[in-house]
Amino acid sequence: MMPDGDITSGNTGDITSGNTRLMTQITRGLHRLDCQNIFNFSTDLRDADSSKMFSWMKSKESDVPHVYGNVVEGLKQVYKDKLYPLEEHYKFHDFHSPALDDPDFDAKPMVLLVGQYSTGKTTFIRYLLEREFPGIRIGPEPTTDRFIAVMHSESEGVIPGNALVMDPKKQFRPLSKFGNAFLNRFQCSQLPSPVLESLTFVDTPGILSGEKQRTARGYDFAGVLEWFAERVDRIILLFDAHKLDISDEFRRGIEALRGNDDKIRIVLNKSDMIDHQQLMRVYGALMWSLGKVINTPEVARVYIGSFWDQPLQYDINRRLFEAEEHDLFADLQSLPRNAALRKLNDLIKRARLAKVHAYIISHLRGQMPSVFGKESKKKELIDNLHKVYEQIQREQQISIGDFPPIERMQEQLKQMDFTKFHNLKPKLIEKVDHMLSVDMQQLSAKAMDDMQQLMKMVPNEEEVLKIEPSVKGGAFAGVEASPFGAGYGEGAGEGIGEEEWVVSKDKAEYDQIFYSLAPINGKITGANAKKHMVTSKLPNTVLGRIWKLSDIDRDGNLDSEEFALAKHLIKVKLDGHELPTELPSHLVPPSKRDLI
Repeated sequence: MMPDGDITSGNTGDITSGNTRLMTQITRGLHRLDCQNIFNFSTDLRDADSSKMFSWMKSKESDVPHVYGNVVEGLKQVYKDKLYPLEEHYKFHDFHSPALDDPDFDAKPMVLLVGQYSTGKTTFIRYLLEREFPGIRIGPEPTTDRFIAVMHSESEGVIPGNALVMDPKKQFRPLSKFGNAFLNRFQCSQLPSPVLESLTFVDTPGILSGEKQRTARGYDFAGVLEWFAERVDRIILLFDAHKLDISDEFRRGIEALRGNDDKIRIVLNKSDMIDHQQLMRVYGALMWSLGKVINTPEVARVYIGSFWDQPLQYDINRRLFEAEEHDLFADLQSLPRNAALRKLNDLIKRARLAKVHAYIISHLRGQMPSVFGKESKKKELIDNLHKVYEQIQREQQISIGDFPPIERMQEQLKQMDFTKFHNLKPKLIEKVDHMLSVDMQQLSAKAMDDMQQLMKMVPNEEEVLKIEPSVKGGAFAGVEASPFGAGYGEGAGEGIGEEEWVVSKDKAEYDQIFYSLAPINGKITGANAKKHMVTSKLPNTVLGRIWKLSDIDRDGNLDSEEFALAKHLIKVKLDGHELPTELPSHLVPPSKRDLI
C-alpha cells in the first residue's frame, strides 16, 4: 500500500494534466451543446414569432372561400392543390389508385358491363345504340375477347390500346401499367351516335366458367375491372336466365367491384325465353346466388327484361318487361345530370382513403428501428397490421370502414421498403381536412345549385320526369312520348287521343250509384261521396287526391260527371296504376272543359 505522501510526489503531474485535458473536453462539449441549444431556441423562437406575426394573414386567407367557375374545374383545382401532395408523399398511387388527370374529371359518364359469356353484354349496347359499332362481334360462344370503350366521334373507327393510352385527351392513360398483354386486348370503338354524346359504354370480355377459366388471360383481369369500377358511373352485371351459376372468375370479378356497391345494377337478361312460372323460380335462384357473393344486407336491384330487337318468345310478361326497361332507362338517363355529384362523391371517398393511408404509412415508419432488426420488425408489423388499424382508429377517431382491406394491404407491404416511408406531416393532413370540411361543401352546394337551376320550372316533385331527357336517341327515344312508350294508353293515360270521353263507357253504372246517394239539385255532398268512396279501402290520402282531381269546379260537391270521374280514378288506382298529379285534358268531363 502506497503511503499518502506518494500521491503528491510521483504521479501528481500526470493526474493534474489528465484532469486538465478532461475538463477542457467537457467545457468544449458544453459550449457546443449550449451553442446548439441557443441556435435551436432562437430558431424555434423565430418560427414561433413569424407564425404568430403572420397568423392573421393565414387565417384570413383560409377563411376566404375560393370561387370556382363550375364543379368540375373546382374538383381539378382542389385535387391538385390539396389531395395530390398527400398521395404523392405517402406513395398512395403504389398501393391503391393512379393519380387523377384532367380527363378523369372531364370524361362523360361511363357505363361498365360485366357478365359471363353470352349473357348479352354486347347486344345490350347495340340495343341502346340501335346500330352496330366498329369491332362488334355477337354470338353464343365467347366472342368478345377484349375491353372495348364505345365512344362518340364524328367518324367511325377503332383505336388500338397502345395508341389509346397515349392520347392525353382520354382518361385511359393509367391503364398502361397493365402491360402489352392487356393493351393488345383493349380498344376504343368510335362512331357518331346521339346516345354516345352523353354516355360512354365499356364492353368487357365474357367471364369464363368451368375448365376454361383455368387458362390465364396474361394480365390482371380483376385489377382492370377494379380500375374501371372506380371511375365509371354505373356498373351493370348481366345474367342469362339460363345461366345463373357464378364461376370462380366471375366471383373474383364481382369482388373487385367491392367498394362501389352504390354503382351496381343487375340485369336478368333473356327473360322472354321462359314463362312466368319459371321466371319466378329463376329470379329466386338469382337472388340466392347473389347473396353468397355480394355481402350486403340490402337486396340488390334487379331489372328483368330482354334487351334485343327480336320478337319475344313468351310475351305474357310484356308489361313487366316494359316497366323494367323504363326504370332502367330512367336510371341511365340520370347519369349525365348527376355526373358532377358522382365525381365529387368519388373524390371525397378517395380523400378519406388517402388520409387513412397516410396515417398507416407514417405509423409503420415510426415503428422501424434505426440500425438493426429492420426485416424482423417489418415482418412483425405486417403480421400485426390489424393492431395497427385498431390503434389508428382509436387515436384518430376514424371509422373502420375507411380502412383498406387488411389482407390486400399486407400483401402490398411485403414488397415495400419501410425505411423509405415518411413520418407524418400535419400540414398535409390539415390541407385534406380543409378540403373535406370547406372546399367539398362549397362544391357540393355549387352542384346542388346547378341541379336546382335545371329544375326551376318543375313545381312538383312528381313532375321531375317531365324534364327533357339528358340522353337522347337510340332506344332511349322509346321512353319519350309515343304510342309505344312505357305506360302509354294505360291507367290514367287510357283514352288519350280519342274523341269520346273514356269514362262514358262505364257512366251508366256510375250513374246508378250516384242517384242512390240522394243528390240535391243534381249534386251529392262531400259527406255522401265519402261514405261510398271509402268502400274502395284506399287510404284517405289517396282518396283526398282523387277528390281534388274530380271536383273540377271546386264547389265542394260532385255532379254526375265529376262522380263518374272519381269512380274512374279509383278504378285506375285499384288496377295498380299511379294517379296523375294534374288531371289530363282527355279525362276532363265534356261539360267542364271550358273551366280548364
